[in-house]
Amino acid sequence: MNDSHLHALTIITDNRVGVLRDISTVMVSHAANIVMIQQMIIETGEHRNRASIYFEFEGCDDLGALTADLVQIPAVNDVEVYQPFSEIFGSRVIIIGGGAQVAQVAMGAVNEADRHNIRGERISVDTIPLVGEEDLGLAVDAVARLPRVAILVLAGSLMGGEISKSVDRVRKAGIPVIALKMVGSVPEHADLVVTDPLQAGVFAVMHVSKKAVFDINKVRGREF
Repeated sequence: MNDSHLHALTIITDNRVGVLRDISTVMVSHAANIVMIQQMIIETGEHRNRASIYFEFEGCDDLGALTADLVQIPAVNDVEVYQPFSEIFGSRVIIIGGGAQVAQVAMGAVNEADRHNIRGERISVDTIPLVGEEDLGLAVDAVARLPRVAILVLAGSLMGGEISKSVDRVRKAGIPVIALKMVGSVPEHADLVVTDPLQAGVFAVMHVSKKAVFDINKVRGREF
């Protein structure tokens, strides 16, 4: 899918049954193919106790006509058009693990991302320091459900068991995994093992970049 053909809009609606059905009917009538949707209940501000629904979609030759028809839905209060997240935040590097290691990987990733983004790319870095096999396993599994994730880095000193099974599922979903050199079975399940956390962050961003020459597929199974 070409991101340049994506559109995005947020719809403020009454929080009631059938709103998504009505919105979807209008979007289908304009040949808009929904590729992403997020919904939340607004707790504060002028739209309190209403719903905010964010869509990204492809197709639709006349965006103005679509928004005009959406506004005519009785439950819709407002429609705003935006750039899609892929054009603002771009591809995501996710870093999960122990606080100290996560911080070091993030330092390498952010510095490398800055070098690419200043030249027009869009690469964002997200981190979450966690401990415990169960919490880490759930977080790793959740990566496959996040939008725009291009690579996962596992930064810690001991990971294995259920986390390794989660790594396999993330890789099966098409997301490559870099692991720091650590105790446990996770390094055996990762695409790449890197000793230096700073370098791990750099490798992750270089793989995501459309302009870098590094490709994790060419060094899969290696340790650096």
